[in-house]
Amino acid sequence: MRVIGLMSGTSVDGIDAALVDIKGTGYDLTLRLVDGEIRAFPTSLQQAILAVCRGDSISLAELASLDDAIAREFALAAQQLIDRCGPVDLIASHGQTVFHRSAGDRSQSSPVSLGYSLQLGRGSVVAQQLGLPTVSNFRQADIDAGGEGAPLVPIVDLCLLSHAQQSRCIQNIGGIGNVTYLPAWNRQGQACPPTVLGWDTGPGNSLIDIAMTQLSEGALTYDRDGLWAAQGTPCDALINSWLEHPYFRLPPPKSTGRELFGWQYFQHCQQMARQRGLVAVDLVATLTRFTAATIAQAYQQFLPALPEAVLVCGGGSQNPMLMTHLRSYLPEVSVVTTTAAGLSARYKEAIAFAVLGFWHWHQFPGNLPSVTGARAAVVLGQIHYPKGRA
Repeated sequence: MRVIGLMSGTSVDGIDAALVDIKGTGYDLTLRLVDGEIRAFPTSLQQAILAVCRGDSISLAELASLDDAIAREFALAAQQLIDRCGPVDLIASHGQTVFHRSAGDRSQSSPVSLGYSLQLGRGSVVAQQLGLPTVSNFRQADIDAGGEGAPLVPIVDLCLLSHAQQSRCIQNIGGIGNVTYLPAWNRQGQACPPTVLGWDTGPGNSLIDIAMTQLSEGALTYDRDGLWAAQGTPCDALINSWLEHPYFRLPPPKSTGRELFGWQYFQHCQQMARQRGLVAVDLVATLTRFTAATIAQAYQQFLPALPEAVLVCGGGSQNPMLMTHLRSYLPEVSVVTTTAAGLSARYKEAIAFAVLGFWHWHQFPGNLPSVTGARAAVVLGQIHYPKGRA
Protein backbone atom coordinates (compact mmCIF):
# COMPACT_ATOMS: atom_id res chain seq x y z
CA MET A 1 0.00 0.00 0.00
CA ARG A 2 0.99 3.61 -0.53
CA VAL A 3 0.17 5.38 2.73
CA ILE A 4 0.61 8.99 3.81
CA GLY A 5 1.34 9.45 7.50
CA LEU A 6 0.53 12.86 9.00
CA MET A 7 1.88 14.08 12.33
CA SER A 8 2.19 17.30 14.30
CA GLY A 9 3.85 16.95 17.66
CA THR A 10 3.78 18.88 20.90
CA SER A 11 6.20 21.44 19.48
CA VAL A 12 3.36 22.58 17.14
CA ASP A 13 6.02 23.57 14.62
CA GLY A 14 4.09 22.26 11.62
CA ILE A 15 2.75 19.14 9.94
CA ASP A 16 5.12 16.37 8.92
CA ALA A 17 3.77 14.35 6.00
CA ALA A 18 5.48 11.17 4.78
CA LEU A 19 4.43 9.08 1.78
CA VAL A 20 5.64 5.52 2.22
CA ASP A 21 5.35 2.35 0.22
CA ILE A 22 4.70 -0.50 2.68
CA LYS A 23 4.81 -4.22 1.95
CA GLY A 24 4.46 -7.27 4.19
CA THR A 25 2.32 -8.45 7.08
CA GLY A 26 2.48 -8.01 10.84
CA TYR A 27 5.98 -7.34 12.13
CA ASP A 28 7.52 -8.49 8.84
CA LEU A 29 7.47 -5.23 6.89
CA THR A 30 9.57 -3.53 4.27
CA LEU A 31 9.18 0.19 3.85
CA ARG A 32 10.37 2.84 1.42
CA LEU A 33 10.03 6.58 1.99
CA VAL A 34 8.81 7.95 -1.33
CA ASP A 35 8.72 11.64 -0.36
CA GLY A 36 8.13 13.94 2.56
CA GLU A 37 6.61 17.35 3.16
CA ILE A 38 6.76 19.79 6.06
CA ARG A 39 3.84 22.22 6.09
CA ALA A 40 3.99 25.11 8.51
CA PHE A 41 0.79 26.12 10.23
CA PRO A 42 -0.50 29.60 9.42
CA THR A 43 0.74 31.82 12.25
CA SER A 44 -2.73 32.59 13.55
CA LEU A 45 -3.64 28.88 13.65
CA GLN A 46 -0.38 27.96 15.39
CA GLN A 47 -1.02 30.62 18.02
CA ALA A 48 -4.57 29.35 18.55
CA ILE A 49 -3.29 25.79 19.05
CA LEU A 50 -0.62 26.90 21.51
CA ALA A 51 -3.20 28.92 23.44
CA VAL A 52 -5.38 25.82 23.90
CA CYS A 53 -2.33 23.77 24.92
CA ARG A 54 -1.50 26.51 27.43
CA GLY A 55 -4.95 26.16 29.00
CA ASP A 56 -6.52 29.37 27.71
CA SER A 57 -10.33 29.43 27.71
CA ILE A 58 -12.14 28.60 24.48
CA SER A 59 -15.82 28.19 23.64
CA LEU A 60 -17.18 24.95 22.19
CA ALA A 61 -17.95 26.76 18.94
CA GLU A 62 -14.35 28.00 18.74
CA LEU A 63 -13.07 24.51 19.53
CA ALA A 64 -15.13 23.05 16.69
CA SER A 65 -13.80 25.65 14.27
CA LEU A 66 -10.24 24.99 15.42
CA ASP A 67 -10.76 21.24 14.95
CA ASP A 68 -11.91 21.80 11.36
CA ALA A 69 -9.13 24.29 10.55
CA ILE A 70 -6.45 21.83 11.72
CA ALA A 71 -8.02 19.02 9.70
CA ARG A 72 -8.00 21.15 6.56
CA GLU A 73 -4.29 21.93 7.02
CA PHE A 74 -3.52 18.23 7.48
CA ALA A 75 -5.42 17.46 4.28
CA LEU A 76 -3.51 20.16 2.40
CA ALA A 77 -0.19 18.68 3.56
CA ALA A 78 -1.24 15.29 2.19
CA GLN A 79 -2.53 16.84 -1.02
CA GLN A 80 0.86 18.41 -1.71
CA LEU A 81 2.44 14.94 -1.67
CA ILE A 82 -0.30 13.47 -3.83
CA ASP A 83 0.13 16.26 -6.39
CA ARG A 84 3.86 15.52 -6.59
CA CYS A 85 3.90 11.73 -6.29
CA GLY A 86 0.57 10.44 -7.56
CA PRO A 87 -2.30 8.49 -6.01
CA VAL A 88 -2.20 6.85 -2.59
CA ASP A 89 -4.33 4.17 -0.95
CA LEU A 90 -4.70 5.40 2.62
CA ILE A 91 -4.20 8.39 4.92
CA ALA A 92 -3.07 7.90 8.53
CA SER A 93 -3.47 11.14 10.47
CA HIS A 94 -2.37 11.50 14.08
CA GLY A 95 -3.80 15.01 14.36
CA GLN A 96 -2.65 17.65 16.82
CA THR A 97 -2.55 16.78 20.51
CA VAL A 98 -3.90 19.63 22.61
CA PHE A 99 -4.41 17.77 25.90
CA HIS A 100 -3.03 14.59 27.41
CA ARG A 101 -3.71 13.15 30.85
CA SER A 102 -1.89 10.12 32.19
CA ALA A 103 -3.81 7.06 33.35
CA GLY A 104 -2.55 7.68 36.87
CA ASP A 105 -2.31 5.10 39.66
CA ARG A 106 -2.70 1.51 38.43
CA SER A 107 -2.64 -0.11 41.88
CA GLN A 108 -5.46 -2.57 42.57
CA SER A 109 -6.58 -0.55 45.58
CA SER A 110 -7.17 2.62 43.56
CA PRO A 111 -10.39 3.37 41.65
CA VAL A 112 -10.41 2.85 37.90
CA SER A 113 -8.70 5.84 36.26
CA LEU A 114 -8.51 6.01 32.49
CA GLY A 115 -6.16 8.33 30.71
CA TYR A 116 -7.42 11.00 28.34
CA SER A 117 -5.90 12.31 25.14
CA LEU A 118 -7.42 14.82 22.71
CA GLN A 119 -6.18 15.22 19.15
CA LEU A 120 -7.75 17.90 16.94
CA GLY A 121 -7.93 17.64 13.16
CA ARG A 122 -10.67 15.05 12.86
CA GLY A 123 -10.16 12.29 10.37
CA SER A 124 -13.64 12.56 8.87
CA VAL A 125 -12.83 16.03 7.50
CA VAL A 126 -9.50 14.81 6.09
CA ALA A 127 -11.26 11.86 4.42
CA GLN A 128 -13.90 14.08 2.80
CA GLN A 129 -11.43 16.71 1.64
CA LEU A 130 -9.07 14.16 0.05
CA GLY A 131 -11.65 11.57 -1.02
CA LEU A 132 -9.55 8.87 0.64
CA PRO A 133 -10.05 6.49 3.58
CA THR A 134 -8.41 8.04 6.63
CA VAL A 135 -7.40 6.43 9.92
CA SER A 136 -7.22 8.75 12.94
CA ASN A 137 -7.74 8.81 16.74
CA PHE A 138 -4.97 6.27 17.27
CA ARG A 139 -4.61 6.66 21.03
CA GLN A 140 -8.16 5.90 22.18
CA ALA A 141 -8.19 2.11 21.84
CA ASP A 142 -5.08 1.79 23.99
CA ILE A 143 -6.58 4.14 26.59
CA ASP A 144 -9.80 2.12 26.61
CA ALA A 145 -7.65 -0.95 27.35
CA GLY A 146 -6.21 0.81 30.41
CA GLY A 147 -3.07 2.14 28.74
CA GLU A 148 -1.48 5.56 28.57
CA GLY A 149 -2.24 5.95 24.88
CA ALA A 150 1.43 6.88 24.56
CA PRO A 151 4.02 6.33 23.37
CA LEU A 152 2.68 4.43 20.36
CA VAL A 153 5.75 4.46 18.13
CA PRO A 154 7.86 1.78 19.94
CA ILE A 155 6.19 -1.11 18.11
CA VAL A 156 7.18 0.51 14.81
CA ASP A 157 10.71 1.03 16.13
CA LEU A 158 10.83 -2.70 16.89
CA CYS A 159 9.93 -3.55 13.29
CA LEU A 160 12.13 -1.04 11.52
CA LEU A 161 15.11 -0.35 13.80
CA SER A 162 15.82 -3.44 15.90
CA HIS A 163 19.26 -5.04 15.42
CA ALA A 164 20.33 -8.67 15.61
CA GLN A 165 23.35 -8.09 17.87
CA GLN A 166 22.98 -4.57 19.27
CA SER A 167 20.70 -3.20 21.99
CA ARG A 168 19.34 0.20 21.03
CA CYS A 169 17.39 3.13 22.39
CA ILE A 170 15.34 5.03 19.85
CA GLN A 171 15.01 8.53 21.32
CA ASN A 172 12.49 10.89 19.83
CA ILE A 173 12.98 14.52 20.83
CA GLY A 174 9.89 16.40 19.78
CA GLY A 175 8.11 18.79 22.12
CA ILE A 176 8.19 15.90 24.58
CA GLY A 177 10.92 13.26 24.62
CA ASN A 178 10.09 9.56 24.41
CA VAL A 179 12.27 6.48 24.31
CA THR A 180 12.00 2.94 22.95
CA TYR A 181 14.40 0.36 24.39
CA LEU A 182 15.07 -2.49 21.94
CA PRO A 183 17.04 -5.51 23.13
CA ALA A 184 18.98 -7.25 20.37
CA TRP A 185 16.61 -9.33 18.23
CA ASN A 186 17.85 -12.00 15.83
CA ARG A 187 14.71 -12.61 13.80
CA GLN A 188 16.04 -15.84 12.31
CA GLY A 189 16.89 -17.33 15.69
CA GLN A 190 14.14 -15.75 17.82
CA ALA A 191 10.63 -16.21 16.46
CA CYS A 192 9.06 -14.08 19.19
CA PRO A 193 10.15 -10.44 19.53
CA PRO A 194 11.84 -9.40 22.79
CA THR A 195 10.14 -7.38 25.50
CA VAL A 196 10.30 -3.75 24.45
CA LEU A 197 10.27 -0.90 26.96
CA GLY A 198 9.24 2.67 26.30
CA TRP A 199 7.94 5.82 27.97
CA ASP A 200 7.96 9.60 27.80
CA THR A 201 11.27 10.79 29.22
CA GLY A 202 10.07 14.36 29.88
CA PRO A 203 10.56 17.69 28.10
CA GLY A 204 12.08 17.56 24.65
CA ASN A 205 12.01 20.87 22.79
CA SER A 206 8.94 22.27 24.56
CA LEU A 207 10.73 24.39 27.18
CA ILE A 208 13.45 25.47 24.74
CA ASP A 209 10.85 26.58 22.18
CA ILE A 210 8.85 28.51 24.77
CA ALA A 211 12.04 30.20 25.95
CA MET A 212 13.01 31.20 22.43
CA THR A 213 9.56 32.63 21.70
CA GLN A 214 9.53 34.63 24.92
CA LEU A 215 13.13 35.79 24.95
CA SER A 216 13.14 36.83 21.29
CA GLU A 217 9.74 38.53 21.73
CA GLY A 218 8.22 36.28 19.07
CA ALA A 219 10.94 36.74 16.46
CA LEU A 220 12.10 33.11 16.88
CA THR A 221 10.14 30.00 17.75
CA TYR A 222 13.03 27.56 18.20
CA ASP A 223 16.80 27.56 18.63
CA ARG A 224 17.94 26.92 15.06
CA ASP A 225 21.14 24.85 15.05
CA GLY A 226 21.42 25.40 18.81
CA LEU A 227 22.98 28.83 18.22
CA TRP A 228 21.59 30.49 21.36
CA ALA A 229 22.50 27.51 23.52
CA ALA A 230 26.04 27.56 22.10
CA GLN A 231 26.49 31.15 23.28
CA GLY A 232 25.31 30.50 26.85
CA THR A 233 26.66 28.71 29.89
CA PRO A 234 24.47 25.97 31.41
CA CYS A 235 23.82 26.13 35.14
CA ASP A 236 24.26 22.62 36.53
CA ALA A 237 22.85 23.61 39.93
CA LEU A 238 19.55 24.52 38.29
CA ILE A 239 19.55 21.34 36.23
CA ASN A 240 20.09 19.21 39.33
CA SER A 241 17.22 21.03 41.05
CA TRP A 242 14.85 20.54 38.09
CA LEU A 243 15.73 16.84 37.92
CA GLU A 244 14.01 16.45 41.31
CA HIS A 245 10.60 16.88 39.65
CA PRO A 246 8.34 13.97 40.74
CA TYR A 247 7.66 12.91 37.13
CA PHE A 248 11.25 11.78 36.67
CA ARG A 249 11.01 9.39 39.63
CA LEU A 250 7.71 7.87 38.47
CA PRO A 251 8.37 4.40 37.02
CA PRO A 252 7.15 3.48 33.52
CA PRO A 253 4.71 3.05 31.90
CA LYS A 254 4.17 6.79 31.95
CA SER A 255 3.44 9.65 29.60
CA THR A 256 3.36 13.42 29.82
CA GLY A 257 2.84 16.57 27.76
CA ARG A 258 2.75 20.35 27.80
CA GLU A 259 0.28 20.09 30.70
CA LEU A 260 3.31 19.29 32.88
CA PHE A 261 6.28 20.65 30.91
CA GLY A 262 4.80 23.68 29.20
CA TRP A 263 4.18 27.34 29.87
CA GLN A 264 3.76 27.17 33.65
CA TYR A 265 6.85 25.03 34.16
CA PHE A 266 8.87 27.37 31.94
CA GLN A 267 7.83 30.31 34.12
CA HIS A 268 9.08 28.37 37.15
CA CYS A 269 12.41 27.72 35.41
CA GLN A 270 12.72 31.32 34.26
CA GLN A 271 12.12 32.65 37.77
CA MET A 272 14.84 30.41 39.20
CA ALA A 273 17.22 31.45 36.42
CA ARG A 274 16.63 35.14 37.14
CA GLN A 275 17.40 34.59 40.81
CA ARG A 276 20.78 33.20 39.79
CA GLY A 277 21.44 36.06 37.37
CA LEU A 278 21.30 34.01 34.18
CA VAL A 279 20.95 35.98 30.94
CA ALA A 280 18.80 34.84 28.03
CA VAL A 281 21.39 32.65 26.29
CA ASP A 282 22.32 31.05 29.62
CA LEU A 283 18.70 30.06 30.21
CA VAL A 284 18.41 28.49 26.75
CA ALA A 285 21.72 26.69 27.28
CA THR A 286 20.51 25.39 30.64
CA LEU A 287 17.16 24.18 29.27
CA THR A 288 18.95 22.45 26.38
CA ARG A 289 21.31 20.61 28.70
CA PHE A 290 18.38 19.83 31.03
CA THR A 291 16.58 17.98 28.23
CA ALA A 292 19.68 15.83 27.64
CA ALA A 293 20.00 15.24 31.40
CA THR A 294 16.40 14.00 31.71
CA ILE A 295 17.01 11.48 28.94
CA ALA A 296 20.24 10.15 30.42
CA GLN A 297 18.76 9.98 33.93
CA ALA A 298 15.74 8.05 32.60
CA TYR A 299 18.04 5.46 31.02
CA GLN A 300 20.09 5.06 34.17
CA GLN A 301 17.03 4.72 36.39
CA PHE A 302 14.71 2.48 34.38
CA LEU A 303 16.63 0.46 31.79
CA PRO A 304 18.01 -3.00 32.61
CA ALA A 305 21.31 -1.80 31.13
CA LEU A 306 22.51 1.12 29.05
CA PRO A 307 22.07 0.50 25.32
CA GLU A 308 24.95 0.05 22.96
CA ALA A 309 23.55 2.75 20.68
CA VAL A 310 21.07 5.62 20.86
CA LEU A 311 19.35 6.62 17.62
CA VAL A 312 17.81 10.09 17.86
CA CYS A 313 14.96 11.48 15.77
CA GLY A 314 12.60 14.45 15.86
CA GLY A 315 13.43 18.13 15.84
CA GLY A 316 15.92 17.75 18.69
CA SER A 317 18.12 15.58 16.47
CA GLN A 318 18.77 18.74 14.42
CA ASN A 319 20.10 20.66 17.44
CA PRO A 320 23.90 20.14 17.60
CA MET A 321 24.16 21.41 21.19
CA LEU A 322 21.46 19.04 22.41
CA MET A 323 23.19 16.13 20.68
CA THR A 324 26.54 17.18 22.18
CA HIS A 325 25.08 17.27 25.70
CA LEU A 326 23.45 13.87 25.22
CA ARG A 327 26.78 12.39 24.15
CA SER A 328 28.47 13.95 27.18
CA TYR A 329 25.96 12.31 29.53
CA LEU A 330 26.34 8.94 27.74
CA PRO A 331 30.09 8.83 26.93
CA GLU A 332 30.25 5.05 26.42
CA VAL A 333 27.24 4.91 24.08
CA SER A 334 27.11 5.63 20.34
CA VAL A 335 24.68 8.54 19.84
CA VAL A 336 23.63 9.18 16.23
CA THR A 337 20.40 9.94 14.37
CA THR A 338 18.01 7.34 12.98
CA THR A 339 19.02 8.58 9.53
CA ALA A 340 22.36 6.85 10.08
CA ALA A 341 20.40 3.60 10.52
CA GLY A 342 18.43 4.13 7.32
CA LEU A 343 15.24 5.78 8.64
CA SER A 344 14.71 9.52 8.17
CA ALA A 345 15.09 11.32 11.50
CA ARG A 346 12.96 14.21 10.27
CA TYR A 347 10.01 12.14 9.06
CA LYS A 348 10.24 9.16 11.40
CA GLU A 349 7.13 9.98 13.46
CA ALA A 350 5.01 10.53 10.35
CA ILE A 351 6.37 7.27 8.92
CA ALA A 352 5.40 5.50 12.15
CA PHE A 353 1.79 6.61 11.90
CA ALA A 354 1.70 5.50 8.28
CA VAL A 355 2.64 2.03 9.54
CA LEU A 356 0.02 2.20 12.31
CA GLY A 357 -2.57 3.13 9.68
CA PHE A 358 -1.44 0.20 7.51
CA TRP A 359 -1.84 -2.12 10.49
CA HIS A 360 -5.32 -0.76 11.20
CA TRP A 361 -6.30 -1.49 7.59
CA HIS A 362 -5.14 -5.09 8.06
CA GLN A 363 -6.57 -5.30 11.62
CA PHE A 364 -3.17 -5.95 13.20
CA PRO A 365 -2.63 -4.74 16.81
CA GLY A 366 -0.59 -1.55 16.98
CA ASN A 367 0.22 -1.03 20.66
CA LEU A 368 2.72 -2.66 23.03
CA PRO A 369 1.21 -3.33 26.49
CA SER A 370 4.74 -3.49 27.97
CA VAL A 371 5.12 0.16 26.92
CA THR A 372 1.69 1.73 27.42
CA GLY A 373 0.42 -0.37 30.34
CA ALA A 374 -2.65 -1.55 28.42
CA ARG A 375 -4.26 -4.84 29.41
CA ALA A 376 -3.96 -6.25 25.90
CA ALA A 377 -2.69 -5.60 22.40
CA VAL A 378 -5.42 -3.89 20.37
CA VAL A 379 -6.01 -2.53 16.88
CA LEU A 380 -5.45 1.23 16.97
CA GLY A 381 -7.39 3.98 15.26
CA GLN A 382 -10.78 4.65 13.72
CA ILE A 383 -11.32 4.69 9.97
CA HIS A 384 -13.32 7.31 8.10
CA TYR A 385 -14.46 6.89 4.51
CA PRO A 386 -15.25 9.68 2.05
CA LYS A 387 -18.92 10.11 1.21
CA GLY A 388 -20.29 7.23 -0.85
CA ARG A 389 -17.50 4.78 0.07
CA ALA A 390 -17.21 2.15 2.78
